[in-house]
Amino acid sequence: MPEDERLPQPATADIDLVTVLQALGDPVRMHLFSSYADGREHSCDPRYLGLSHLHKSTVSHHMRVMREAGVTTTRVSGRNRYVSLRRDDLDARFPGLLDALLASAPAFGPGPCDAPQDS
Repeated sequence: MPEDERLPQPATADIDLVTVLQALGDPVRMHLFSSYADGREHSCDPRYLGLSHLHKSTVSHHMRVMREAGVTTTRVSGRNRYVSLRRDDLDARFPGLLDALLASAPAFGPGPCDAPQDS
């Protein structure tokens, strides 16, 4: 097995607009999307994502939904996972969509990401 590999994700041509919008229709996933928009890889640790109030398995679920929708890609390195936005792929499929979503992100305002929750 190679040292670094990618978890399963749809091919660029298979990314579906409705699936992407459904994946981003959750405030926690929109928070993650905004975090990933900086173009870097991010650790899956909820503390580094501003989601320390959520259980690790809940954050993992949100990351899986985003990856399976084609929004993100996850690189596996040993026991670590690193997530990044598939910006080039999404821009190729839906020009202008990411910029429009990012511009509207502040409109989501305080939500589940900002208040402690039971998970």
